[in-house]
Amino acid sequence: MNITRIAFATVGSFVAYFVFGGVVFALVPSMKDEFAKYPAIYRDHDSIMKVMPAGMAAMFVALATLSVLYSMVYKGGSGVAEGARFGVLIGLFAVTSFVIHNWVNLNIGLRLTAIQSVVYFVQWVLMGVVIGLIYKPAILSAK
Repeated sequence: MNITRIAFATVGSFVAYFVFGGVVFALVPSMKDEFAKYPAIYRDHDSIMKVMPAGMAAMFVALATLSVLYSMVYKGGSGVAEGARFGVLIGLFAVTSFVIHNWVNLNIGLRLTAIQSVVYFVQWVLMGVVIGLIYKPAILSAK
């Protein structure tokens, strides 16, 4: 485990996370519209902006945690392939522990749940790929 590589993977995935999220919300208006159907549950844009720094800090810690986990489970091979496999596992965990959990506990529709499931799964696979591309294990770095 190399702290410098973990730090770079964390920063890279942090940037990629917010770029992907910004693009998805800008290009997929139906997602934004679905959230707007539940104003008693989800914050409006202005309210989100007030708490965004806390959300960004939490996401940075989450991505640092994933970067450390990736460095611990990497077994060799392509950073893209290993990162994608890692991202699929994280994506499945996020969809089943967060998205479906929220559908059960919150009064939201199945359409929003389905959209979130697809978008968040793709986002976590992408984060795995980014981490895999940036984090280079000691064996490969020494060459």
